[in-house]
Amino acid sequence: MKFKSVFDIIGPVMIGPSSSHTAGAARIGRVARDLFGRKPDYAHISFYGSFAKTYRGHGTDVAIVGGILDFDTFDTRIVDALSLAKEQGVEIKITEEDALTEHPNTAKIILGDENDKIELVGISIGGGKIEIVELNGFELKLSGNHPALLIVHNDRYGAIAGVANILAKHQINIGHMRVSRKEKGQEALMIIEVDQNIDPVLIEEIESLPIVQQVVKINE
Repeated sequence: MKFKSVFDIIGPVMIGPSSSHTAGAARIGRVARDLFGRKPDYAHISFYGSFAKTYRGHGTDVAIVGGILDFDTFDTRIVDALSLAKEQGVEIKITEEDALTEHPNTAKIILGDENDKIELVGISIGGGKIEIVELNGFELKLSGNHPALLIVHNDRYGAIAGVANILAKHQINIGHMRVSRKEKGQEALMIIEVDQNIDPVLIEEIESLPIVQQVVKINE
């Protein structure tokens, strides 16, 4: 196994006890919060594999709820996240699932309010690192380690070129890109991780493309 830096080995600064079960879970929750874009009215969380068996002892439940409340991995409020969610009027439902998943540390989160909801699946791969592998039925691979754009668009020719031209115009370098679709010619999802911070003007330009339905920015 190769490590890119010492932080891949020792993990991030975090509330304990486990980088994969605590810090990773908090990051999955926080990415879900970023994607939803605001405090949800409810959060329905399903744990699979090792998460399901050990979440109480490892604090996975408070960590993932802390992330949903927009707490960072080192925020000491994480330990009180369940009670703080109740105070803020966020309904929390946690379910232990028996279904087998490809990765043992898997969580599914549904966030919603009266206007909208999102559903995502995330995995904690160790050292506080995560991957979001599914969003609203779309397969993807989002690390959360870099600024990213998630672009919902019509599955038509020129979609990728139109977005790429705008990024090039603003001198934004693409680190990772993937396009996922459910059916040919229907709705598609473009996931782009970049090396620079994303200016709101850039997002407005992408939103102005006729094929684009929605743009969501994920902070590093």
